[in-house]
Amino acid sequence: MTWVVLSLAILLLLGLPISIAFGLAGTIGLLLDDQDLLSVVTRMFAGLDSFVLMAAPFYIVAGEIMNRGGISERLIHLSQIMVGRIRGGTAYANVVSSVLFAGISGTAIADIAAIGKIFIVGMPKEGYTKEFAAAVCVASSIIGPIIPPSVIMVLYAAVAYISVLDLFLAAVIPGLLMGLSCFLMIAYTGYKKDLPKAKITVPRSEIPKLAIDGALVVSIPVFIVVGTLSGVFTPTEAGGIVVVYSAILGLFVFKSLDLKGLMTSMMSSGRLTAGIFLIIACSQVLNYVLVLGGIDQAAGNIVRLFDGQTFLFLLFCAFLFVLIGLALDAGAALLLLAPIMLPIARSMGIDDLHFSMVMILSTTLGLISPPVGIVLFVSCKIGEMRIRDLWKELGPFFYLHLAFLVVLIAIPELSTFLPYYLRH
Repeated sequence: MTWVVLSLAILLLLGLPISIAFGLAGTIGLLLDDQDLLSVVTRMFAGLDSFVLMAAPFYIVAGEIMNRGGISERLIHLSQIMVGRIRGGTAYANVVSSVLFAGISGTAIADIAAIGKIFIVGMPKEGYTKEFAAAVCVASSIIGPIIPPSVIMVLYAAVAYISVLDLFLAAVIPGLLMGLSCFLMIAYTGYKKDLPKAKITVPRSEIPKLAIDGALVVSIPVFIVVGTLSGVFTPTEAGGIVVVYSAILGLFVFKSLDLKGLMTSMMSSGRLTAGIFLIIACSQVLNYVLVLGGIDQAAGNIVRLFDGQTFLFLLFCAFLFVLIGLALDAGAALLLLAPIMLPIARSMGIDDLHFSMVMILSTTLGLISPPVGIVLFVSCKIGEMRIRDLWKELGPFFYLHLAFLVVLIAIPELSTFLPYYLRH
């Protein structure tokens, strides 16, 4: 097992794609253990043989269609109306836009790419520093993978064998509280630095139409949750319905999407889905090799080390996940760790949903932390700034997110209340 982990670290340091690094490290482990290399193929196909995974492409396509259909601008205008002309209002509107957009995109990259282009460029014109504008965009972008529908949760549910709907419900309160933590930091910054007042440029005559457009978009996550709770359809089937709904909105209601844009969305989503599924397939090979190498015994030693101290165990896991998130993409980290760590948590009596939310939130923080945080690179490219300058403003947001993570660990009901109340 040591050679497998070492091989994986070397391959990642050499700059190989994560999927290739996972697959090669697993293959090396099989060779060292004198196993049949046919296991590579069988494990890759077994990892993709899941009905739950079919939902991921649907949500990716729906997010692409809505993004190309001009919905991000509508949500931003709606957010500005909701916040009003208060001090720091545009920064608050930035967070509200991320929360609303999270119910469509399901990814942090889509959030920062769509909303960041508008706020990072627009907020400095109102008197904000470019670095602070980018920090707000980055800090709120990780709400995207939390609030349902979330692509990363669909992938997690597939490898951890947990209900997608339960994960979606468990994420609602933590996602909203993450938005609240961004609000608190903006309010504190406004108190210390006197942020400018918002300048709403939306004509009053357009407010009713924007409200209707916003309601149509915000209804998507509500539609998914209510429909699946009532048993009308599964989360996977809901994904297909949402794609059709998104196409109808873009083509016929908003009229900001044409057939060429629709096909472009399909092709872009296909490329993204192929990359994600390759990571899933290769991660299953690596997980299989780690199990053969005795990862279960090593995990058992960890359980005995904490001896029933679940809070300390979760703190340790959160630290480990954040640390791994510094080197691996959140999706790849979850696919690698979930099959290994979740059984340990179960053996300690920790609720599946509670542990899953701690795990997902911890690894997601890696998206906005150096040196590998991909959202940082995207925002720096948009704002033409250095990561060092951005981190000076982003650091307080990041540490507040860490504090919220500790609160989430201490209060399991933040994750478990909603799914158990609505499902049981």
